[in-house]
Amino acid sequence: MTLCFTGIRSFPKLWKSNPYLGLSLGHSFLSLFLKDRYGIREQQKWFSLKTVSAQNTKAVNLLVAKSRYGRKGDEGSNKEVSSDSHLFAAGAARKRSQMNPLGEDHALPPVRNTIQLPTKPLNSEEWDKLKEDFKGKANFASWIISQMAHSHSSVDVAKSLLAWVAAKNNGIVGYDLLVRYLYLCVFHKQTSEVIDVYEIMKARYRRLEPGAYTLLIQGLVHSDRWKEALLLLEDVKKVLIPSVRNYNDCIEGALLHQDVSLAWNLYQELLGRDLTPMLKTLKAFFDFGKNVKDDQYSNKLLDILLYLRNNHLYPEESFAHSIKTWFESVPGEQWKGQFTTIKESGQCSGCGKTMESIHLSPEEYEFLKGKIMRDVIDGGDQYKKTTPQELKRFQSFVKCCPPFDIVIDGLNVAKTFPKARESQV
Repeated sequence: MTLCFTGIRSFPKLWKSNPYLGLSLGHSFLSLFLKDRYGIREQQKWFSLKTVSAQNTKAVNLLVAKSRYGRKGDEGSNKEVSSDSHLFAAGAARKRSQMNPLGEDHALPPVRNTIQLPTKPLNSEEWDKLKEDFKGKANFASWIISQMAHSHSSVDVAKSLLAWVAAKNNGIVGYDLLVRYLYLCVFHKQTSEVIDVYEIMKARYRRLEPGAYTLLIQGLVHSDRWKEALLLLEDVKKVLIPSVRNYNDCIEGALLHQDVSLAWNLYQELLGRDLTPMLKTLKAFFDFGKNVKDDQYSNKLLDILLYLRNNHLYPEESFAHSIKTWFESVPGEQWKGQFTTIKESGQCSGCGKTMESIHLSPEEYEFLKGKIMRDVIDGGDQYKKTTPQELKRFQSFVKCCPPFDIVIDGLNVAKTFPKARESQV
């Protein structure tokens, strides 16, 4: 295998600056071509690479010495052990443990809480008793609401916890508890509870963090107040780019409430932000399209299929079923879909057609190579990145050398050593 290093002016210094790399005998060598920022050096450096985990230097030296020579009784014979002995040889772990014994006061693992989450709503006295049994150092209410969210506990049980906390804090429930309770409400699709939490947060906080916005949008789109989710989406846009999930929820809400034009507008906005739509978003368009007899809508669905093809996105089985069902529902057409397999030759077992190859033809490869040379390396103005003479030397170097398996950018390598000075690399 041949590797090409570019941009490294002083590789030995870079080598010495890394304490976790070392030279050793008995390893296969690699041919590394070094190239600095000023030109190409047709010089080969031969050495081997061996990674060693960070260890105490004294301990490492002692272990190496013990691995090379036999036990004390064999020292007189000077019989050297095979050079294959190393830190992972048999007994090495035991020796390291003897060299670094644990102290008697070594910290024991923390005691786990054995509290069982309640399965029914509790009253104030029962929550007080449960708190007394709590052995952890964390806040009891925060810990138990986190466990409830993780276990998807009942909303009624979580509501009784919030009522107990409110009674202890003059009617105030913290933000963290509200968000986790909101998560449970969204998970169990308790729309009325989502709206109640939304009203509390809207009255108490001017801005929320992204997670709370996502939960509120996801919960509101299934209610009669689904358009308020669009207002939350606009609030998110004021401070950051909305997530793909935010757009997905709003699109699903628009389709659920028959606002098709809004759904397509949100989809185009998502693509305009260079975001990749979720497959469930695209599936929602096909599911909705089964009941739509509109050529314009059908053309947009065909555009989605083209988008999947051009971006190498592959629908999972349920999405494939939706596509199949939509094609078979198109009026005036007689589509018949079936699930099939593709032979190694690329031929479809169902229709006999040959699939489009993902490998480049010689003509496509030459076009791509020329495009990269003109638009990336040359860039229209050679003096911005290089000079005509240097570019010519580089092209000659590439032609005369064998194809490289790996190309390593020296400047990127240099930046992986933040403590090293740039003059050393």
